[in-house]
Amino acid sequence: MEINKGGQSLIGFPALVDLIDAVQIEVFDELEVATQKHREGLRRLFALQIKDALKYLEKNIPDLQKMAVAYMPLGTADELRQQIIEVALDRAFLMDPLPSDELSFKKRIDEGRGRLTLIANEVARLAGVILIEFAVATRKIKDTKNAPEATADCAQQLQRLVPKRFLALTPWTQLQHYARYLKAIVLRLEKWRADPARDGAKLLELKPQEQRYWRLVAERKGAVDDRMLEFRWLLEELRVSFFAQELRTPQPVSVKRLDKAWTQLNH
Repeated sequence: MEINKGGQSLIGFPALVDLIDAVQIEVFDELEVATQKHREGLRRLFALQIKDALKYLEKNIPDLQKMAVAYMPLGTADELRQQIIEVALDRAFLMDPLPSDELSFKKRIDEGRGRLTLIANEVARLAGVILIEFAVATRKIKDTKNAPEATADCAQQLQRLVPKRFLALTPWTQLQHYARYLKAIVLRLEKWRADPARDGAKLLELKPQEQRYWRLVAERKGAVDDRMLEFRWLLEELRVSFFAQELRTPQPVSVKRLDKAWTQLNH
């Protein structure tokens, strides 16, 4: 929208903002910020319409206590539950194009309400699988002795892959690959003993790829676009192909391919 202020014409982006027990419209300077805020506001608006269904869900997430044990290094059972519900709401109600009027909003509620429990169970099931592998990888890093470089690298990889809000922050399609990425950490550390020199050589190849990506993320203050995300996941696939080939990658991946993706990223 255009706003006239003191003889100047400014462009603003209106968005719904989440106030927990309500939403309100605010105008933002930047489209990215407005888009993010609007999704959160819209998610809240849906949540406020289906309070009963959410109450039921909060009490009935399968295996929550079991998952909470594996999640303990990251946060509480309650925080895990909230993330599962958040992702379920997104998948049930926030598909593009987002509803922009009363009619499409009501229609979306009718469509999503019936699927919500099913979707939440699916999210919980995937979370459970990932958290089991997370616990195994964490333990493997702790138990691997005399491999300081490899374990430090794996620990950093794990930290980046599985932050506290990994479920809510990671695109759904990518979460499907998480168990494989985490298994790859374990396999790598198992193989390290047989050939530490090979691990060291591969790590040297990997380092510059990782460093330039995370430097760019820092420069952009964490604002990542689709091309950057694509590169981010190629990094994980490169790790699989370097350290745990037997787990296979969905498509061929190599340093050359990452270099090519990087060139496109900067054009």
